[in-house]
Amino acid sequence: MKNSQKITKIHLAVNDEDIPEVIGIVSADPDYRLSLKMNRKLSISLRNIDPVEFQDENGDKLVFSRFSDSPQPADSNFQLVSTRSGKHFLIKKLRNIDFLLLLQNSARETVIDKIMLQLREIDSVTGVFNIEKKILKDKNFRFLI
Repeated sequence: MKNSQKITKIHLAVNDEDIPEVIGIVSADPDYRLSLKMNRKLSISLRNIDPVEFQDENGDKLVFSRFSDSPQPADSNFQLVSTRSGKHFLIKKLRNIDFLLLLQNSARETVIDKIMLQLREIDSVTGVFNIEKKILKDKNFRFLI
């Protein structure tokens, strides 16, 4: 007779506070150049870290560049993530957005508004949008958190 193990499901409570605030950025600049301009404008220190990597439903490996102001993404206050990998998109609903800026532990709206105003002052940024959390229900968003 087979020795079967009982599988236990664990449900983790996720608060809205656990989900970072997300700002969408439209810019023609490559990721490294935009990160340098953001470093100067926002007085942060974004550095290139391990990219977001996963396979799509066709088995293609997708790689999205990622910059963070901390060596550990979980500790980061700022993360800049590219939304395009060749012809593929990280979040299909946001095809017109080139980059996502994730703000962890900065949930106050006044801080978000101030950052958005500063981003709009960068010459190569043509659009800045506050992305609502309900849009972020895409299955690929889990790779960012």
